[in-house]
Amino acid sequence: MAPVLSAHPHAMVTLVLLLSVLSLAAGGKLLVTCVDGSPWFTMREVLNSLRQKGHEIVVLAPEINVEIKPMKNFVMKMYPVPITQEELDGNLQAFVQDSLEEGSFVERFLKGYKGLKRFSDLFVSICAHLLSNKELLRYLEESKFDAILFDPVLPCGQILAEHLSVPSVFFLRLIPCGLDSEASLCPNPSSYVPRIFTDLTDHMNFFQRVKNLIFDIPNFFLCDFLFQPYAKLASEFLQRDVTVADLLRKASIWLVRLDFVLDYPRPLMPNMIFIGGMNCAHKKLPQEFEAIVNASGEHGIVVFSLGSMVSEIPMKKAIAIADALGSVPQTVLWRYGGEVPPNLPKNVKLVKWLPQNDLLAHPKTRAFITHGGSHGVYEGICNAVPMVLMPLFGDQMDNAKRVESRGAGLTLNILEMTSNDISTALKAVINDKKYKENIKRLSELHLDRPIHPLDLAVHWVEFVMRHKGAPHLRPAAHDLNWIQYHSLDVIAFLLAVVLLSLFISVKCCLFCCRRWCCKKGRTRKPTKSKSQ
Repeated sequence: MAPVLSAHPHAMVTLVLLLSVLSLAAGGKLLVTCVDGSPWFTMREVLNSLRQKGHEIVVLAPEINVEIKPMKNFVMKMYPVPITQEELDGNLQAFVQDSLEEGSFVERFLKGYKGLKRFSDLFVSICAHLLSNKELLRYLEESKFDAILFDPVLPCGQILAEHLSVPSVFFLRLIPCGLDSEASLCPNPSSYVPRIFTDLTDHMNFFQRVKNLIFDIPNFFLCDFLFQPYAKLASEFLQRDVTVADLLRKASIWLVRLDFVLDYPRPLMPNMIFIGGMNCAHKKLPQEFEAIVNASGEHGIVVFSLGSMVSEIPMKKAIAIADALGSVPQTVLWRYGGEVPPNLPKNVKLVKWLPQNDLLAHPKTRAFITHGGSHGVYEGICNAVPMVLMPLFGDQMDNAKRVESRGAGLTLNILEMTSNDISTALKAVINDKKYKENIKRLSELHLDRPIHPLDLAVHWVEFVMRHKGAPHLRPAAHDLNWIQYHSLDVIAFLLAVVLLSLFISVKCCLFCCRRWCCKKGRTRKPTKSKSQ
């Protein structure tokens, strides 16, 4: 066979093309809707792996976004939305600036509420524009997808899944208000599973458990605030009354971007797969960054980034940070696009972009200053770099608490921290060996697994595509109403049986007692008097 092919090079080319076509023919067709920002970076890794295995990927994305750009590997379907790029960028920067500004609790709460409301309304409007795009919907209906992959934080994907009658795969970190537990029916005891925004660990004293339980109340209102508009939109589009929880219960597989090395152990359902840390692969550093790292000498470098959403911070805060960074001998690579602080020290290099994971993987990296996003935190764990965390909003506070509770870093309150606080924390994680030892232990645990989380994610997406879902992993609890799920009907029945048995027993006893008393009275003989 080999001599024949070598003699006929055209035959070799034809064979290769034929095998490529057969590989594509064997692949499935996956529809994707995604959340902008760092979740897109992680999802993109999964999509690239699926594309390499011959699957066709169609990505739905709004024309106006921050990080989702057209890619040759995927079919990108961009749809118009009622906002300009300038408005989106302005809203995003305003939200970040509000998170960084000091003020009373009430002031910060109102600013946070307004910002959250603004973005919530925007996301609902984007979803409505997608569902009203007749031409795009017709294309989706005719494409015959095998599955849909999306983040249920924006449940528009599940509305599409219902409309197209295709199985869905969730790709999420968490749903902010605890709706993930309600939708998956996964046990979520407040005694040891900390609620989001509580900054608690899984070992709580009595008053912490009280706080944890109380936080379920605002979570309920937060769910209603965030998802009720989607329920209304879904009911109108699907022409039947549904809730978001009803929709999310239809998921075939939950791919959860967590790992128990960082997160606290908790119950899982059979269709929930943990894939935290899939974004750890690194490449060779670009030449310009390699030169900076090599010039750092024996002291090494510190990597500093507050995420892709934060390009600048208030000048007062930037001056305090710059002053602190100048107190360490390491070279600091700071991802920053704002006005240069007037006190910027010589050891700090400002860059608009940096290869974060590739820098963290370098042996000369001594510390990582981060906002605590899950994407960056897992990169820090993978590369065993101790962290100084400055959480801004969302799940970042809880991520930071988890890192700190593992002894792998220190958390600072970005609103209250001083230059001295930053300097002290940074020197501690660099010079105190316990932080390096703890993060190294976490890294070893995280990397010691039988299958890489990226391969695990790809496997389960393909599984759903091959088998048109995973109904055998879906618990029967989804088919029960609230009364049946908590066995209230069974308890009521058994209680009725017990009460009826007691009632009958008491009645029987009373009847027997009356019979015995009457019988005794009739058999008693009258006594004669002495006078007779």
